[in-house]
Amino acid sequence: MRLRFHHLLFCIILSFAAAQTVLCQDTEMSRPLVTDIIVTTSDTHLLLFGELRNSLTKEMVDGLHSGIPITFTFFVELEKKEPNWLDEQLAALSFSHSLSFDTLKNLYVVEAEENKNKKRSTASLDEAAAILNEINGLKIIELSRLEPEGAYRIRVKADLFKKNLPMSLHTFIPFISWWDLSTDWYTVEFTY
Repeated sequence: MRLRFHHLLFCIILSFAAAQTVLCQDTEMSRPLVTDIIVTTSDTHLLLFGELRNSLTKEMVDGLHSGIPITFTFFVELEKKEPNWLDEQLAALSFSHSLSFDTLKNLYVVEAEENKNKKRSTASLDEAAAILNEINGLKIIELSRLEPEGAYRIRVKADLFKKNLPMSLHTFIPFISWWDLSTDWYTVEFTY
């Protein structure tokens, strides 16, 4: 009887673990993530291209249409990999993308901090989201600071968060807590 109980308990634990794995996989599919990272060069700089996926939630879009802008902050780190030594950080950048909705003109306005706060307007939420989620030719570092045949690592992360609201507004706008999201670090290693 004791052996049967342990076997039953083991089966229950195994079933629970399998259910947890499925739950995590389903949650993972809808989590925001940085993807499609491309590292290339111009004549003078190392450039970064990439995309953020699964970034907008229904609650964010509802808040946007209620007048609350959406702001995403991207973090980029460049390190020189040193064999048998600590890696050297060469650059650490952060920049924000903001999305707001102009109710009078019925337009979405995206502002990208790394492009000198350049604003782009569109009537389509899908197009605005694509612009909001895009890293397009970010200058990371001058090529003269890189060593030929050197090994490097770029890490990219995004924080998806709300604008800070006075504490009393959190009780009137219950979906605000859903805005506190971030991606995992996405890492690309390359040789220059």
